[in-house]
Amino acid sequence: MFPWRRRWSWDEFFRDLDEEFKEMEENIARIFDEAKRMSLKEPEKGGPYVYGFSMRIGPEGKPKIEEFGNIPGIVSGRMEIPRGREPLTDIIEGDKEISVIVELPGVEKEDIDLNIGVDSLEIDVDTPKRKYHKRLSLPCEVKPEKARATYKNGVLEVKIERVKERKKKEWARIKVE
Repeated sequence: MFPWRRRWSWDEFFRDLDEEFKEMEENIARIFDEAKRMSLKEPEKGGPYVYGFSMRIGPEGKPKIEEFGNIPGIVSGRMEIPRGREPLTDIIEGDKEISVIVELPGVEKEDIDLNIGVDSLEIDVDTPKRKYHKRLSLPCEVKPEKARATYKNGVLEVKIERVKERKKKEWARIKVE
């Protein structure tokens, strides 16, 4: 049989899928071994270990993957001791302002330390029970002096005015020659 006429089979599909799952299982085992080794150095500061990612489609239609948890850098292979758990965040772009939504359960609003620059936002919480840290790169330049934040039921919302209004996309007809 000619190679270009080779038929695809379900057996090959499931064999490839099985190999992918085995590789994922090995990676997860490696991550937990590294986490255990880190916690053995300082047992009182070990666990629980949280890692996850959120995936969404950005305004340009491209997927954006964002890591969160207290052991960042697993995907890239760089293990580092975290300053705190990395909270789940979402950035919503409007025409005149940007909204940053951050999940910070179990803290009081007085414990939240926010710092903002023209293109970044840093969130810190350091209490005996909860530690959160996140540094965000904002999608555009903002006016730090116009930022305002509210915190209710474990959700922090920061609204920041954009430096320039976002241009609205306009459609134009193209003549085919």
